[in-house]
Amino acid sequence: MSTLDPVAVFRTEAAECLEAIEAGLLDLTHQLDNKDLVDAVFRGLHTLKGSGAMFGFEALAAFTHHCETAFDRVRKGEVAATSELVAAVLAAQDHMRALVDQPDADHGDTGHKLLAQLQAAVGGKQAAAAAAPAAVPTTAAGREAPAKKKNSWRIRFSLPANSMANGTNPLGLLDELRDLGECSVRANTSAIPPLDELAPTELHISWDVTLTSEQDRSAIDDVFIFVLDDMELSVEEISGTAAATAAPVEEKAAPAPVVATSAAAVPEFRPVEAVPAKREAPAAVSQAKAAENVRVPAERLDELMDRVGELVIAQSRLSQLASASTDIALRSVSEEIERLSGELRDTMMVLRMVPVATLFSRFRRLVHDLARETGKVIELVTEGESTEVDKTVIERLADPLVHLVRNSIDHGLETPADRLASGKTEAGTVTLSARQAGGEVIISIKDDGRGINRERFRAKAESSGLIQPGQPLSDSELLQLIFAPGFSTAAAITNLSGRGVGMDVVKKTVEALRGAIDIVSVPGQGSEVSLRIPLTLAIIDGLLVRVGSGRYVIPLSAVEECLELSLEEDLRSRGRSFISLRDSLVPFLRLRDLFRTGTKPDVHQKVVVISTGTERVGLVVDQIIGDHQTVIKSMSKLHNNVATFSGATILGDGSVALILDVGHLVAAGQQQEAQLRVAG
Repeated sequence: MSTLDPVAVFRTEAAECLEAIEAGLLDLTHQLDNKDLVDAVFRGLHTLKGSGAMFGFEALAAFTHHCETAFDRVRKGEVAATSELVAAVLAAQDHMRALVDQPDADHGDTGHKLLAQLQAAVGGKQAAAAAAPAAVPTTAAGREAPAKKKNSWRIRFSLPANSMANGTNPLGLLDELRDLGECSVRANTSAIPPLDELAPTELHISWDVTLTSEQDRSAIDDVFIFVLDDMELSVEEISGTAAATAAPVEEKAAPAPVVATSAAAVPEFRPVEAVPAKREAPAAVSQAKAAENVRVPAERLDELMDRVGELVIAQSRLSQLASASTDIALRSVSEEIERLSGELRDTMMVLRMVPVATLFSRFRRLVHDLARETGKVIELVTEGESTEVDKTVIERLADPLVHLVRNSIDHGLETPADRLASGKTEAGTVTLSARQAGGEVIISIKDDGRGINRERFRAKAESSGLIQPGQPLSDSELLQLIFAPGFSTAAAITNLSGRGVGMDVVKKTVEALRGAIDIVSVPGQGSEVSLRIPLTLAIIDGLLVRVGSGRYVIPLSAVEECLELSLEEDLRSRGRSFISLRDSLVPFLRLRDLFRTGTKPDVHQKVVVISTGTERVGLVVDQIIGDHQTVIKSMSKLHNNVATFSGATILGDGSVALILDVGHLVAAGQQQEAQLRVAG
């Protein structure tokens, strides 16, 4: 059984913590007076600092301490939350990520520059004083402040025996208690077993701490925030006399009892917020949550998906053998295995599905930074965040969406002055939306900016040599030129765009995912780019067909209907490959001619009508064999440039069937239709 690396677990949890901090900061940008958001960001920074110190990320803990101190001052009302402070902590957060990923790397003066920016945001020299680590428990200024009342606390705590093996460092907890004020610590070693029974990885020491501090009880609870559910903790507020009596006893080396037998010497204390020795209810809740959610490495899911794919192929082989057999028992077992493998496949596909909210959330920071860089007022709207897509699709769509969002902001949205002059609101809107349509998910990036100027766009395309002057093009064909390598309408090269690289990469990435891109633009109203992507890249339902002697798979999600093409209709349509389908003409492609099979057509050919979006085309095949659970295999490097096929699969008899690229075939059919219309 493999054991997880505690540092790897910390890095994963730190990444989640940084995402939560970033989300809180971005929300705070729009609600600077929201105390709940300030508290949430403070807790996130405190959590990151404490866990970083526990796992030995000292540089991270020290740097995060400054940001935590700044937000602590905001929380206490000493300074106001400003957009400059939010921007400074967002920039500091990027440095925190670097300290998590590469703690031993040389980060140069980045930390000092960010701290200077942070100090300027919270008030110059006063911020410098506040950002200094609280190494001295009680400063001179603190003694002179009459409004601050010091409280004395007696804290007894012990950690689980396996806490150190799980990454919890009790010395870090004690250091945090010392940061709160004057602290006296006594270790209780009475539970340590004999040497021959002692396990070096187990913890058997408990602590008795007397703390005098200006902080309230919540500051003490924050110290133990990570381990509160599993530890034994007792916190009592004691009077000044009792604290003075208890402190000398704790400093003695002899293990004398802390409480004397004389009644006069018994410390007076008043219990504060009774804390049970073992927090059974929270622990139960924590265990329930742990049972509901299990963290599994992504590569294990990929490996499991591969095994399920091999099982589906083996099941297909078994079904083929059973169909050729007269053994009823074999057929019964085959049907049962087919049902179980189908259910296992569906369950596995659900495990791989991830909501697009995990993708959309990344763009809040991007839009915030671009708004500051360009001086534009931008509002980001997200819709359909609960739509789920295969995790591989999510990972590979991140960079293309970054290019599209940056293009919408740089080329699409106008400056506030231009928007007001054209009668629009000052703030431009970029909308990210996702919705499921059959076996595809459609992700759209829409802006309410200036739209695409067709005349300027066409002139740029002609000057770039992409089209000939006066060449007839439909509107969609013209807009598709935006994805040509090196094409850009920007007047000057900026940090955002202008080099003509990016959009062609977007198209290549989407096509590699067996997807397609549509563009709609209305001058003066804005543009919308839609990506149509398959829900999954692993296993799909397919329609198995025969063309000549070869077998091919058509993704079932793209199939609309199947028709019969008689020999007479086939001969009659020679030269004009159209079929009449409910008062509309649909172009069709003869796959036998396209693949050059060299075979004669069957007497009863079939037309499989497929569609992508609003476009339809028919595929003429010799035989429809039936539905097929298709495990998608990548094409070899030699066949990567064959656009007609998107992959391959292994059939039950061990032979290979190629998977048709629906998007490419529909485009070919539409092009054929356009050529025939021009010809007359």
